[in-house]
Amino acid sequence: MRAVVQRVSRASVTVAGEVLGEIGPGLLVLLGVGPEDGPAEVDWLARKVAGLRILEDEAGRMNRSVLDSGGGVLVVSQFTLYGDCSRGRRPSFIGAAAPGLAEPLYEAFCEAVAAQGVAVVARGRFGADMAVSLVNDGPVTLILDSPSAAATPPRTP
Repeated sequence: MRAVVQRVSRASVTVAGEVLGEIGPGLLVLLGVGPEDGPAEVDWLARKVAGLRILEDEAGRMNRSVLDSGGGVLVVSQFTLYGDCSRGRRPSFIGAAAPGLAEPLYEAFCEAVAAQGVAVVARGRFGADMAVSLVNDGPVTLILDSPSAAATPPRTP
């Protein structure tokens, strides 16, 4: 699994004019699922995201997690995180998991983050054309790869 995690002061996701999910201070997680991913990657990444100490404490240092701060997490599916642009000008997405595998793992990830004790877990709609709005705080943006994603070389067509 691959995630782009952004510290935000607020974020929301909209589909066809309807706000599906929104949070105040916390983390926006753009989540990509690879073909080799499974429950172990879901659990590892959920623990990692919930425990990331990238929110500011009283001294202004990145020392608190969303668990510590009571912040929210907005999770948006993003198969394009597995895009390969190494050849030509049009990205290849063969490194992303098929929807039949990716959707249940996306849903499981959302549930696993909530199970960590995160106060608010909001989400987009898998496979939908979504509009994501955010105010990046810092800015702080991290890329997380589960151990299996980091060990898998990108596929080229």
